[in-house]
Amino acid sequence: MSLTDPIALPGLQADADLSGSNTLGLPGRAELLLRVTDEDSLAQALAFAAGQGLAVTILGGGSNVVLAGDVPGLVLQMALSGVRVLQSPDDFGPGEVLVEAAAGENWHAFTQRTLVMGLGGLENLSLIPGTVGAAPVQNIGAYGVELADVMHALTAYDRVTRQYVDIAAADCAFGYRESRFKSAEPGRHVIVRVRFRLSRQPALRIGYGDIRQALAAAGADTAPTAQDVATAVIAIRRSKLPDPAELGNAGSFFKNPVVPVEQADELRLRFPGVVSYPQPGGLTAKLAAGWLIEQAGWKGCRLGAVGVHDRQALVLVHHGGGSGAELLALADAVRQSVRERFGVLLEQEPVILGGVR
Repeated sequence: MSLTDPIALPGLQADADLSGSNTLGLPGRAELLLRVTDEDSLAQALAFAAGQGLAVTILGGGSNVVLAGDVPGLVLQMALSGVRVLQSPDDFGPGEVLVEAAAGENWHAFTQRTLVMGLGGLENLSLIPGTVGAAPVQNIGAYGVELADVMHALTAYDRVTRQYVDIAAADCAFGYRESRFKSAEPGRHVIVRVRFRLSRQPALRIGYGDIRQALAAAGADTAPTAQDVATAVIAIRRSKLPDPAELGNAGSFFKNPVVPVEQADELRLRFPGVVSYPQPGGLTAKLAAGWLIEQAGWKGCRLGAVGVHDRQALVLVHHGGGSGAELLALADAVRQSVRERFGVLLEQEPVILGGVR
């Protein structure tokens, strides 16, 4: 039976174009591609791949990947949909609600839907690109809130045991832009559903100066609601970050580096303007990667078809007609420049898929 035989796997596409399936708009093709719309078809597809000896790549919204060329094997594009309210566990407090969303749901649309439902908790994470299923992998975060703060549990297909398993948030090994799904056990679990602990009386996180200023400008700083905070976050992100529909990008390309507090103090003596944030425990500090990149002279630079955004140096952009190889070369140059100037190594956020073209 041929790998491209539709009888082998209904809906299977061969030599599928992926340029529209990554927010950077980079070129590349999948040897085989299948949109997964239900859990039964996922199990069937993984069994098919195992039987054919195919590598498997899981793709969500393509907002956290660098497509460095063609992707061999089977690419599964997660398109499961659905949002529902579940019975709250006994340990939930008054006003707390358990909400489940399928992995293929658009993340931003889901956050706005919960607000319409009168539920808070996700407002600071508004307008982050991607899907619900990809959010735990990266432990997405913004403006003082991480997914780990609001996630209750998830359901995933375990490719080792070939069974669906429930994994509590406490067992996900969450860290700064980190999880067991990203580092400790990459590729083992395919997330299909995620459950969130939301609230009708949320404790709003409005400590960031940008949020306070936006709330004040809107006249909502006295008694802000979760919707007010979401509106402020959306306005801030739109003012600083390019829309992938207009300019290819994957959001923040580098993590904010966490360094020993002694190194942060030394940098502050040498560079008084360095932006840093003390971390819990007092032993480390988080540096603003965007500031480091800007001070290294990269903000607004363009090299051929790729460049560094002119409003947010943390964002690398693809102007069109370029390749993953070009973007990764730019990332390496930025990383080397920052290391030479500040002695700080930047770590890339997006995952690299495919071979360099």
